[in-house]
Amino acid sequence: MENKAAIKLIDKILVNLDKTGINTDTLIDDIKQLRSYALEEQIPLVVKVLRLTYEHIEENNSFLIPILADAEDVEEEIDNEPVESLKYLLSLLKNLKNKINIADLKEYRDLLTNF
Repeated sequence: MENKAAIKLIDKILVNLDKTGINTDTLIDDIKQLRSYALEEQIPLVVKVLRLTYEHIEENNSFLIPILADAEDVEEEIDNEPVESLKYLLSLLKNLKNKINIADLKEYRDLLTNF
């Protein structure tokens, strides 16, 4: 994302995830705010992924989508998986010019849709 406020918000969310894990009280509001920046920048993929992400967290009180890099090796770091996966998803948003990031966002979109 290009918006400096959006990047600052992503960084804030990442720090909060490290400190408190998935704290739904603030996390969902922060993701909704981040989604509004994506709407302003007119990035449909990011808007959808963020909506699916906060709806998933609201329903499950966690982020149950495995981190893409470890999807094949599920046994590794099961305890930290939701936080690490969500942190990875959010970090993808910082550089949307990277084709791999876009591909991973599409994969997250599909995983969230089919969950």
